[in-house]
Amino acid sequence: MAKYIVKRVLHSMITLCIVIFIVLALLRQMPIEGYFSNFDKVSKAQIAVTLKKLGLQDPLFVQVGHYMLQLLHGNFGRSIKYREGYSIAKIIAQKAPISIEIGLISVGLALLVGLPLGIAMANSVKTKWKFWDRFGTVLIVIVEAVPSAVYHLLIQLYGSELFGVSMLFSRDDITTWLLPIFSLSLGNIVYYAMWLRRFMVDESNKDYIRLARAKGVPSKQISRSHVFRNAIVPLVQYIPNSILFTLMGSLYVESLYSIPGMGGLLVQAIKIQDNTLVEALVVLYSIISVAGLLLGDLLMAVFDPRISFTGKEGSRR
Repeated sequence: MAKYIVKRVLHSMITLCIVIFIVLALLRQMPIEGYFSNFDKVSKAQIAVTLKKLGLQDPLFVQVGHYMLQLLHGNFGRSIKYREGYSIAKIIAQKAPISIEIGLISVGLALLVGLPLGIAMANSVKTKWKFWDRFGTVLIVIVEAVPSAVYHLLIQLYGSELFGVSMLFSRDDITTWLLPIFSLSLGNIVYYAMWLRRFMVDESNKDYIRLARAKGVPSKQISRSHVFRNAIVPLVQYIPNSILFTLMGSLYVESLYSIPGMGGLLVQAIKIQDNTLVEALVVLYSIISVAGLLLGDLLMAVFDPRISFTGKEGSRR
């Protein structure tokens, strides 16, 4: 397992370097106006001096190398327009805690609701009415078919009216946390339920489960000790992906509810064309994404020690 983990970490580091290179290569194509707080009042000579000072006239590989060295020291540069001359690392430190708090709560809620729903769906497949399976399937189809921006907006409009809570977020009012957390968790709830149901149904059709039933092992014991225990292993790899879903959802949800977090900060940075802040946030999201995928692989190795490297890809043996 140690060899597997080391190789996965190395692969993730290489992937991260490639991702950062691509991200910077694309973002450095943005108009240079975003690197000046008063572009209309700056002369061509001053523009050239500033671009050279920022290293934007160096070859792309040199720019990326300098940027990565800055990242290793925790330096994301300084904001151009959002807070002129202010450290981006300090801006992120002020905004990140609220996003992390809401994100972790929404992921926890998704696990708390999605896993039991998936279990109920799998267990009701062979019942007469299949109530939970049909209920869950309808919910999954609706959530997957409707664009997330649409149901986020519907939750805000009708949820605020139904429960009598404010549409705008307030850190001191716990009731204003309910709708954004539910909005962020809904996609993950159906994600967990859908995959756990699939894995449990596949597992319940295997020969060793048929043998256990033939020996008279109680159905509840089979479901709990064998089916769920083996079905949760591949699902573990998908759990860190919920971090990515939460990140993508937070970009819209935080703006929708005026939450002073990372998602709203990126949207605002794009609107005011603060290039250095946009670059820092996109790179940070890329780092979190790669780290989430790595975490999924490591959790798989912990839950299933049979995983090892046999060739180019990880497999079980």
